Amino acid sequence: MIYFTADLHFYHENVIKHANRPFFSVEEMNNVLKQNWNKTVRPNDEIYILGDVTMKGSVYAAEILQQLNGRKYLIKGNHDRFVDQAGFDRSLFEWIRDYHMLNYQNQRFILFHYPIEEWNHSFRGSIHLHGHQHNNKSYNYQNLEKGMYRFDVGVDANDMFPVSIEDIIAFFQ
Repeated sequence: MIYFTADLHFYHENVIKHANRPFFSVEEMNNVLKQNWNKTVRPNDEIYILGDVTMKGSVYAAEILQQLNGRKYLIKGNHDRFVDQAGFDRSLFEWIRDYHMLNYQNQRFILFHYPIEEWNHSFRGSIHLHGHQHNNKSYNYQNLEKGMYRFDVGVDANDMFPVSIEDIIAFFQ
């Protein structure tokens, strides 16, 4: 199975208030995000992280990434500076990119950390997946009502869980 997520912000205490997350501490947030991930994603599943794993640096990033199931791909976000820090083990990811186009069962997905107004084949049914905004669940439904094939895969818009490619396809059908 293929999954997507974004804006985890592990170890980032201020994101609890900023994104109105239902946690009392950063430890609670980290534990819930890790549990939700590992309940959903199996070791051989693929998971695309569309940015903002952590702001805490390469040691913290490596520590948490090693605890998370799946073959991980990173679309860099504005807070993923850890990937360029000396000593970070880039092999924790299958690859690291700024942008990616994924084809799955005749459906094209455009992966980018930031939401954009137009993307490759946006008028031909391709789906743009993004994070960055820390939207709530209503955002994706508002896009659907407007006929816009854009979906926020961030944890704030998806009950703190990764979202499967099958669920995204079903959402737009």
